[in-house]
Amino acid sequence: MKILFINNDGGGFADHIDVDPQTTVAKLFEQRIDGGKAQDYLIRVNRQPAAADCVLHEGDRISFTPVKIEGAGDR
Repeated sequence: MKILFINNDGGGFADHIDVDPQTTVAKLFEQRIDGGKAQDYLIRVNRQPAAADCVLHEGDRISFTPVKIEGAGDR
């Protein structure tokens, strides 16, 4: 099935990708964000916060946005 994947990490990009039916948010995160930790990202499906066990459906829009940008100092 086809979904819109938006990766806001680094330069960011959006692309329609094919995923297996019954793919969860956690599974897609593991496949697409190499070595990343889910707690370091704002993860949304169809512009709403999503749980790790949320199953994706045809036409969903999923985005991974880092909460903290690398190299930024704490204030």
